[in-house]
Amino acid sequence: MPGETRVNTRDPESALYWAERRVLEIQTKLHRWAMRDPDRRFDDLFNLVADPAFVLVAWDRVRSNKGARTAGADGQTVAYIQERVGVEDFLDQLRSQLKDRSFRPVPVRERMIPKSGGKLRRLGIPTVTDRVVQASLKLVLEPIFEADFQPFSYGFRPNRRAHDAVAETRFLAMRTYEWVVEGDIEACFDTIDHAALLGRVGRRVGDKRVLSLVKAFLKAGILHQDGVVRDTYTGTPQGGILSPLLANIALSVLDDYFAGVAGGPATSGVERRRRRRWGLANYRLVRYADDFLVLVSGGREHAEQIRDVVAGVVAPMGLRLSEAKTVITHIDEGLDFLGWRIQRHRQKGSDRRYVYTYPAKKALKAVMAKVRTLCRQGLNRSLLVLLSRVNPVLRGWCAYFRFGVSKSTFSWLSSFTWWRVVRWIRRKHARMTWKELRRRYCGGGWWPVFDRARLFQPDGVPITWYRYRGAKIPPPWPATGQ
Repeated sequence: MPGETRVNTRDPESALYWAERRVLEIQTKLHRWAMRDPDRRFDDLFNLVADPAFVLVAWDRVRSNKGARTAGADGQTVAYIQERVGVEDFLDQLRSQLKDRSFRPVPVRERMIPKSGGKLRRLGIPTVTDRVVQASLKLVLEPIFEADFQPFSYGFRPNRRAHDAVAETRFLAMRTYEWVVEGDIEACFDTIDHAALLGRVGRRVGDKRVLSLVKAFLKAGILHQDGVVRDTYTGTPQGGILSPLLANIALSVLDDYFAGVAGGPATSGVERRRRRRWGLANYRLVRYADDFLVLVSGGREHAEQIRDVVAGVVAPMGLRLSEAKTVITHIDEGLDFLGWRIQRHRQKGSDRRYVYTYPAKKALKAVMAKVRTLCRQGLNRSLLVLLSRVNPVLRGWCAYFRFGVSKSTFSWLSSFTWWRVVRWIRRKHARMTWKELRRRYCGGGWWPVFDRARLFQPDGVPITWYRYRGAKIPPPWPATGQ
C-alpha cells in the first residue's frame, strides 16, 4: 500500500483496511513527535495530505457522514460521484490537482438553520471535493495539535464528549469553585481573525503549502441564498469538516492562558490554599468548543475581574464576549451548560447540600416540541411510521441525559409522549372506543405497540453516574513507544 500511487478502490474493504492502518501509523508518529518537542514545526506535511491512504480514509469519512446526501455549490452529492464519476477516478483526479497545486476550494453554500429565540445560524456547506480535502487535512493536523490542547477542552476532540465537561464542572463546584462566569462568544465561527488563526497554525506547521491550503479554505467565500458569492474576511464557516479543529486552535489561546495563570490547574494544592488565605482567587476553565465556563474559588469580585481578563485574552483572535449573555452565577442559583442544569441544593430529608446535574428545562421543552410536531403530522400514516420517527428522538435524548438526576424528567416525558401518541390515534379513529384502541394499538394493555414496534419508554431507561475522567482521557494515538 505505501508504494502505490493510485487510489485502489476495486477491493474497497481491503483497500480501506490497509489505508486506515497506514494513516493510524503516521498519525501516531506525528503525535509522538509533537508531544516530545512542544516547539517543533512540521515540514513536508503536504505530501501526506495528498497521500493515497489519507485521501481514501478521508473519502470514507465524508461518505459515511450524515451530510453525504447534501450537495455543495456544485450540486454534486456522494451518491452522484459514486454512480456517475466513479470513486477511483474521482480520488485520482483530486490527488493530481493537489500535487500540481491546481486545486482551488469552491465557495461554501449558505444554509440558514433556526436557533432558539427565533434567530438563525449560518451553515457553510462545502462541495464533496472540498470536504475530502478538508478531511485529509484534519487527519494530518489533528494529531499534531492534540499534543498542545489542554485537558480541560472537550469539544470536537477525539475520545471526549460533553459529559466530560459537565462532570468536571460538577467536580469543581463541589470543591469551593462556587462562582461561575458563563462565557458566550458572539458569532464565534464567523468572527475569528484569519491572520491570527494562521499565526497559531504556523507555530506548528512549517509547510507553506499546507498553510496556503488552510488559507484558501478560509478565503473561499460564501454562496449566499440569493445566488451572490461574497468574500470571507473573517471566520471559518460552520459546517465544514476542518472548521471545528480550526476553531479549537483559535480558542486554545484561552486554554493556554488558564493553563499558566496563577491559581490555575498548574498551581499546587498548597499554593492554592495559601492564595485563599491571602484573599486571592483560584480559577479553572471548562470549555466545550465556543461554550465555556470559568469557575472561581473566591468571591464575586474575583469573577468580575476574570471576566474582563477573558475578554482581553480572546480579543487578539477577533473574538468578543457577549455582554448580555456572559453572566456571573453562583452555583446555588444554578446554571445551564450543554443542555444540563447544574445546581447545588439541599438533599431531600437531609441538611447536606450537593451539586446535582439534571436536564435543563430548555432541553426538555426542545424534545417535547419535536414529539409534538411529529404527532401533529398527517393521520394517513400507520402507527408503525409514527413510532419509527418518535422512538429515535426519545432514545437519543434519553441516552444523553441518563447520566444524571433524570428519573423524574424521564417519567414526565413518558407521560407526555403517551398522551401525544394516544391523542394521535384518537384523531385517526375518532369513533374508536378505549377498549378497541387498547386491543388494536396497545396489545390489550395501555402502552402503544404495533406490529412488534413499541413506543419507547423514557422512564424505563436506567440512570447512572458518569465517571469523572479528568486529565486521564487518553488520545487515540499512543504517546510512547518506538
